[in-house]
Amino acid sequence: MDTIFTLLMVLIMIASILLVIVVMAQNPKGGGLSSTFGGASSAQFGVQRTNDFMEKATWTLGGTIIVLILLSVVITGKPSVAAPSAPQPVKTEAPAKSTAPASTTTPAQTPAAPAK
Repeated sequence: MDTIFTLLMVLIMIASILLVIVVMAQNPKGGGLSSTFGGASSAQFGVQRTNDFMEKATWTLGGTIIVLILLSVVITGKPSVAAPSAPQPVKTEAPAKSTAPASTTTPAQTPAAPAK
């Protein structure tokens, strides 16, 4: 189970790094790699398709990350099934020894015999 989790985490990290690279390579105004490598015009030498590729790569990598995360939760999030343990016997204590209750009446004083 740990190797599957580790593999999924490595794949998620690789996809995340690739997503960052693809997003950082894009230019919000449509230039991106096409203006860097192909000049100012995006219609020269077929560089026009670079933006389409970058957009598809962004969506694909984003979807891949989401699928991998959900897959890792489903696979590794299951509670482990433990073997049922035998019920512990209930410990019962022996009752305390019963002693005779103390007498509440005072014994009658016997008169002392006069000393001789």
